[in-house]
Amino acid sequence: MNRKELQNRTKKFHVDIIKLCDDFPRNAAGFETAKQLIRSAGSVGANYRASVRAKSDADFIYKIEIVLEEADESHYWLEVIKEAEIKTGVEVDRLINEANELTAIFAATDKTAKANKRK
Repeated sequence: MNRKELQNRTKKFHVDIIKLCDDFPRNAAGFETAKQLIRSAGSVGANYRASVRAKSDADFIYKIEIVLEEADESHYWLEVIKEAEIKTGVEVDRLINEANELTAIFAATDKTAKANKRK
């Protein structure tokens, strides 16, 4: 997967999360959980986009580590949403899988970048 495809994938993840949260319950749990999830999912795409313009290898690694943390946080919130039954169904499962895949992609990217820096 090239850089542009990954930028589009992370942006789509954010948009899909926004759509998922649109019909959450209108209560404290719904609002707070949606807020946390939308922020972490948005951070995945925004920080990946920023990593593309990193000023150095160290800056790239720093930004990728943020993306990794935010992808993992999104995965966490999606699991909470499912387990608390705030929202269930195929779309929640698909987004959990996508968050897991993004986490794996950015963990591998971080590992590779660190290995390349040591050379």
